[in-house]
Amino acid sequence: MKIYVVVLNWNRSDDTIKCVKSVMALRITSYELNILIVDNGSSDDSIRIVRNFQFPMVRQALRPRAQGRVAHHPEQSRGISNFQLIKNKKNLGFAGGNNVGIKCALDNSADYVLILNNDTIVDKNLIESLLETAKKYPRAGAISPKIYFAKDYEFHKDRYEKSELGKVIWYAGGGIDWKNVYGLARGVDEVDRGQYDKLSETDFATGTCMLISRKALEKVGLFDEKYFMYYEDTDLSVRVNKAGFKVFYAPSATVWHKVAQSSGIGSDLNDYFITRNRLLFGFRYASIRSRLAIVRESIKLLVLGRKWQKKGVVDFYFGKFGQGSWPNG
Repeated sequence: MKIYVVVLNWNRSDDTIKCVKSVMALRITSYELNILIVDNGSSDDSIRIVRNFQFPMVRQALRPRAQGRVAHHPEQSRGISNFQLIKNKKNLGFAGGNNVGIKCALDNSADYVLILNNDTIVDKNLIESLLETAKKYPRAGAISPKIYFAKDYEFHKDRYEKSELGKVIWYAGGGIDWKNVYGLARGVDEVDRGQYDKLSETDFATGTCMLISRKALEKVGLFDEKYFMYYEDTDLSVRVNKAGFKVFYAPSATVWHKVAQSSGIGSDLNDYFITRNRLLFGFRYASIRSRLAIVRESIKLLVLGRKWQKKGVVDFYFGKFGQGSWPNG
């Protein structure tokens, strides 16, 4: 079983290195681990930092394989097969940047691709737990784990006891509100007390961490680069479901997320891409009634909305997708 983990970096090499370190600590028993860092046209010193950073665990994992010896730890005897850095010439967005990694993984015979945000830290049993779901349900096309806010990155830090930090849920499955055309993560801001510990089908897997099968990708294609960022994971999940595969939430697998490190919550970037892409997603998949509702809402935004909400509406109606009007960064 060949797994490729794709980690997208854009001007946050420190986060990327911490994320990859946690990936290097994964328990490896029934699969072969390959890691791809895709630099998405960073304008800082990310390439040099990532290239020059000495991953001692990478060297330790690769060396025994190269020399034909058995690794020191039996559970990691298959080790890490490939560690690669890919440099994009420009920022292709979340969708395009990850697609570069997915294509590389598929070209190298990946059975599954794990899309993983660089502002995450993974539990050592993450992939093993996700694969258990995949083995149990052969038609599983996309699977996401239980995702916590990383400690001290909670939206409402003062609400929790110290002992609860790191156990506040960010994602425990997701539902699509088709009436209002919103994707809603389940369990947000709730302390985990086991209330979402049941493996279940879900409306969408999150691009923060999603394991996608090769079969599903070959059937439905990659992320749609029209979105650039936001809603591309929900769009892919809908296509996976429509193609006869299933999308699962697997609570036995866990990840910690430093929420919105690249985009910033409530930022102009959020305003632009969420406004435009919600319209794109809704016009593709929602009912006529819901489409009419979001048209009326978009007209209100043109009059009363914030600057980048207005730009998002205009660009949708003029078919300006991808990076659209958002400036190069």
